[in-house]
Amino acid sequence: MSFYVYFLAGFLAGIPGGMGMGGGTLLIPALTVFLAVPQQSAQGLNLLSFLPMALFVLPKHKKNGLLKTEGLWRLILPALLFSALGSFCATAMDGELLRKLFGAFLVALSLIQFTKEKKSDKIGA
Repeated sequence: MSFYVYFLAGFLAGIPGGMGMGGGTLLIPALTVFLAVPQQSAQGLNLLSFLPMALFVLPKHKKNGLLKTEGLWRLILPALLFSALGSFCATAMDGELLRKLFGAFLVALSLIQFTKEKKSDKIGA
């Protein structure tokens, strides 16, 4: 597969990721379903692609007043630790199990977002 196809998939998934959606919710399925990348590789690539995107987007969010900096290091340090731990676990895990767990995560995430939207609609009414 051409480098440009992978680059385009990463770029397109990174756009909503930079808006706060989480690029992995699009990048991982795009890589695994459409480009036949193994699940472990897709998970690892997602973690790797997150770093330059975060370095680019965080200053913009701060400039626009969308980033609270109080206590930020208490979040960053555990996030780095658990990202590394998660990537080691993902590479040691069976690909099919990892695929099912990620699918369950996406379903749970969508249910949470759906119920959150419904509650906010009722509150605003």
